[in-house]
Amino acid sequence: MRRWRPFSVVLALLAGCSPTPSDEPPSWEEEASTSSQEVSSWAPCGRTAVALKDIAPGAASSEPEDLVHGDRLLLFTADDGAGRELWKSSGTQGKGTALVKYIPSGPTGMAPSELVRVGDRIFFAAEDPEHGRELWVSDGTFKGTHLVKDIWPGETGSFPRSLFEFKGLLYFAAGDPDHGRELWRSDGTPAGTFLVEDLEPGPEGTSPYSLTRGGDGSLYFLIASQELFLKLMRSDGGPGAVELRRVPASGGMIEKLTPVGKRLFFVTGAAHDDAMFDLEVTDRGRPPVSLGSFLEVGNLAEMGGRLFFSAEDESSGGELWRSDGTAMGTVRVKDIRPGSEGSSPSHLTVVGRRLFFSADDGASGRELWVSNGSASGTTLFADLERGGAGSSPEELTAIEGHLFFSAETAGHGREPWVTDGTRSGTVALEELSAGPSSSNPGSFVRSGWDVFFAAEDDTHGRELWALPFQPWGRCDRDR
Repeated sequence: MRRWRPFSVVLALLAGCSPTPSDEPPSWEEEASTSSQEVSSWAPCGRTAVALKDIAPGAASSEPEDLVHGDRLLLFTADDGAGRELWKSSGTQGKGTALVKYIPSGPTGMAPSELVRVGDRIFFAAEDPEHGRELWVSDGTFKGTHLVKDIWPGETGSFPRSLFEFKGLLYFAAGDPDHGRELWRSDGTPAGTFLVEDLEPGPEGTSPYSLTRGGDGSLYFLIASQELFLKLMRSDGGPGAVELRRVPASGGMIEKLTPVGKRLFFVTGAAHDDAMFDLEVTDRGRPPVSLGSFLEVGNLAEMGGRLFFSAEDESSGGELWRSDGTAMGTVRVKDIRPGSEGSSPSHLTVVGRRLFFSADDGASGRELWVSNGSASGTTLFADLERGGAGSSPEELTAIEGHLFFSAETAGHGREPWVTDGTRSGTVALEELSAGPSSSNPGSFVRSGWDVFFAAEDDTHGRELWALPFQPWGRCDRDR
């Protein structure tokens, strides 16, 4: 049998001291010349993904969602035709793919969702006829999957949302009769599941959302205060959350909370035709400052202690920008497509010390680009569909030094691709849906020794697939 040699990946180390706000990072060529190299210790075992259990047999789709890496298992939800339930899979290893537990449908008929890993367990929201929609937990076994606590007694349900791991505990928004929707936390036991703080006393609640872990060790989140303001809050995980910023709830917005070092970046704005959006930053809870106003702000991502983001200003269309947390150091990286249209960068994803994204330079169509943060180091990475049509890369996901994504090419449709960070190591996996039809892969996640994703082929609906992906050298030993 043919042996597959692992892809190699070379990720150059940044050299020297941190630049001042007006300095550019080292160029692509300078980085490539350094003798220090990082090599991924993981590799795909070939290019053939495996179709796992046909959960909804035939042309029907089980539509796997909420894929989460559990304790040596992938946990996810799927619909076998009798309803969406919690499932598990060991992928190409172990015992295979199976239903974890059937939970009878509750008053609203809502399926289990919002799977979040905390330690070696998965928390999620689910409902049954007796308790309504409440917080559940699972260790991947039938016996270990159960209701945590009936927060709103009876069949009404507390409707847990915004589930988030922080300091080894689960934080989430939930409602009860006395406090409305507020911030709760849980260790997975009834006694250890309780209200953190009643931020707006009374039954109305603040509905916390966008929970984010800051690099300063704080928990940041947004609340709606008495339907008058949206507020950015900072907490140590206990009572005493502090307000950092507010905007009017009517037409205002705060979003895209993104930690970079000890700072937290976010975007504020107003919803009207001539709206401008401000990029703001708070440093360890200090009063936020504005770094600049834009016609639009898209994806935000952290790389090398700086914020990278897509934005459109009054002089050009949407392009790639960076910020060091100062107004002077908030600058456009490169005008990839000069003029008012812009290249519209999207799907910003960091792999090692490089930023990958999808952009359209006006000549190659929408393709995969890469940047080290400098103008000279921002280049077209792979022209997968020659000409102006472009392959429109989507679902960009960084996994152990590799980038998994979907791309659409003539005669092959939209299929899964992977790159090890080199142009020669950028390849399509074997076609799942033959010819010009598309398998539309998405939701890439590593669990165990596989990269799982959802896709469809010529004979099945949308089901779970896995590509063996193992530590360096294991692939050959297993074949």
